[in-house]
Amino acid sequence: MQATNPVIVATPTIRRRVFSMLYEFFLLLSVQVLAVALYLLVTLNSQHPVAEHGRNLFVLLVTGAYFIYCWTNSGHTLAMKTWRIKVVKLGYARLPYKTAALRFLFAWGWFLPALLVCWAFGLRGKQVAFAVMAGIAAWALTAFLDKDRQFLHDRLAGTRLIALPKVVRK
Repeated sequence: MQATNPVIVATPTIRRRVFSMLYEFFLLLSVQVLAVALYLLVTLNSQHPVAEHGRNLFVLLVTGAYFIYCWTNSGHTLAMKTWRIKVVKLGYARLPYKTAALRFLFAWGWFLPALLVCWAFGLRGKQVAFAVMAGIAAWALTAFLDKDRQFLHDRLAGTRLIALPKVVRK
């Protein structure tokens, strides 16, 4: 009987994941600008408060669709591919839709607590920026508490990020 050696998959460094997230921010910004433009075109640039809430919901849904589509089809977004990072779930060839949706919801932990604090205490301007940065830093520190160096949203969703090898071109 042959012993099978488990494949050891490297976890990308936290630095690499943070740079991927920064790159993702700029790519996602363009997706969201297109979503807002489409929404304004469809609603004829309505300034009604309900239309503004609808716009925010539409942008949230488009953002979720972008991430869920990318994660379930290829395992990475364009930024993750650039930084050779892939999201996987043990035992699955592709990330299931339910798992991708959970990961998206749990990833709001990067921002939502700080935004709720800002809303509850009526913070504005630089205070909001500071609160969000503090929330992001706190969430990033969760990777140091995890034995596999995974962020909290990956642990909660049952996913993990793996480092892909460099492509050797001949």
